[in-house]
Amino acid sequence: MALRDELNNAVKEAMKARDQKRLGTLRLVQAALKDRDIAARTESSREPISDDDILGLFAKLIKSREDSIALYEKGNRPELAQAEREEIAVIREFLPKQMDEAEAKAAVAGVIAEVGAASMKDMGKVMAALKARFAGKMDFSKASSAVKDLLSAPK
Repeated sequence: MALRDELNNAVKEAMKARDQKRLGTLRLVQAALKDRDIAARTESSREPISDDDILGLFAKLIKSREDSIALYEKGNRPELAQAEREEIAVIREFLPKQMDEAEAKAAVAGVIAEVGAASMKDMGKVMAALKARFAGKMDFSKASSAVKDLLSAPK
């Protein structure tokens, strides 16, 4: 089932269950998705964004909430930080299973070998290949540091 359909079904289920917090989060996600669809429109194409782009959107929504959690905790507002954590949990339900650290390092090493990356100049190529292949399955900030470590290691 497509992510868009899963999201719509989850909204219906939350409405039936009268789960207002979940419903609110899902509606925020739908609004962000609709905004992204509108932004992606051109005169020749009215196609909605792909599932890979939706996964990227979910990752950005999670990242912004994680940033908010850090600010709320710094500002001594634990109730607001907890609300953000609950929203993250709802959004993560739609993401594929995340790679653990060992799997991510193995994937990074494989892509580096496949692309033929030899130095830090090739980091962009490696990151682009990782994002194309592992969208939604990998934390790219951690992957970026792993790529830097592997490319800058003496040979």
